[in-house]
Amino acid sequence: MRILYYIYQICIALPILLVLTILTALVTIIGSLIGGAHIWGYYPGKIWSQLICFFLLIPVKVKGREKVKKKTSYVFVANHQGAFDIFLIYGFLGRNFKWMMKKSLRKIPFVGKACESAGHIFVDRSGPKKILETIKQARGSLKDGISLVVFPEGARTFTGHMGYFKKGAFQLADDLQLTVVPLTIDGSFEILPRTGKWIHPHKMVLTIHDPITPKGKGIENIKATMAEAYKAVESSLPEKNKGMILNDDQEVE
Repeated sequence: MRILYYIYQICIALPILLVLTILTALVTIIGSLIGGAHIWGYYPGKIWSQLICFFLLIPVKVKGREKVKKKTSYVFVANHQGAFDIFLIYGFLGRNFKWMMKKSLRKIPFVGKACESAGHIFVDRSGPKKILETIKQARGSLKDGISLVVFPEGARTFTGHMGYFKKGAFQLADDLQLTVVPLTIDGSFEILPRTGKWIHPHKMVLTIHDPITPKGKGIENIKATMAEAYKAVESSLPEKNKGMILNDDQEVE
């Protein structure tokens, strides 16, 4: 069966998904230029992600959607198991949002330009001025129910375990006094681990945890929210993936 899936993956699924990716990027770019980046930057990507999971025969389950309210802006923070985290959240979170991503992703053909056109937020840590520009862009986007999704580890795991959380997303939530919602991704690592070359069909589960409302403002609120979010995310991981392991490429803050 595995060999048959590899043949299907190479000969049928991946060519279809390559065409879908280019079409989705073009629709997003053109639609955003016409107007309504909040619409064109979300719905084409959502459909694209759902189709990717469909064509690759990957089942998805979402738990806890009832915990978040419509027309409310949140900062969603999730563990980063692998490349398929993108498709799971984009396709199945059910909330219009902007990604906060590394500025290096802007260089990906088609996809980088589409993300820029859609108003997703590229993090530039080259200096205080650039960081302030990032915060300003986020502040302008997070309104009217538009949320933000961040992988606070900053990099995909090598082992399936979580690394430590960087404080950037929590600092932004504190500054804007927004509620943080932890997300647990389980199963993405088994589909395509960071060092893997082949896609393996496996069920993905997205768990939406209880929202964490601000309990003040400042460093103590940031630390408390970060600790609570980390605990919540880890709680829904299988035992084999619990316990922090520092990623080799995580920069120590």
